[in-house]
Amino acid sequence: MHRFMYISTATSYNDDNEMASILRVSRRNNARDDITGLLVKGGPRFLQVLEGPERAVRATYQRILADPRHKAAVELIDEPCAERQFGDWAMGYEVGGLAGIDNNIRAVVANLVDTIADRYLKAHFTSFAELHAR
Repeated sequence: MHRFMYISTATSYNDDNEMASILRVSRRNNARDDITGLLVKGGPRFLQVLEGPERAVRATYQRILADPRHKAAVELIDEPCAERQFGDWAMGYEVGGLAGIDNNIRAVVANLVDTIADRYLKAHFTSFAELHAR
């Protein structure tokens, strides 16, 4: 089992329809490839974790890197893991940090990651939510 986390920046605004399309394809591919994870969008930034067989996780990340809808990907975690933290999610998703809208991304992300046992992984998501709640 392998875990990979990265952060990237959207090259343009992703509206709800485009995000729904991205999620539909991602969830289908992730279910096929035995990958689970979580994607949080804060303004133009994405924070995503992928878990699953190492070869499948790396192939998925290579497809993500080739996608022109985002840039400046930075790897945060690349490690083997004993168990999944997102075992029931083909790809959980949450959006937050929209200019002028108080959608309480802190509370939403805190609820999403409440059951995550890995404190380091949880800290990445909570600090991302904190930054994008401003």
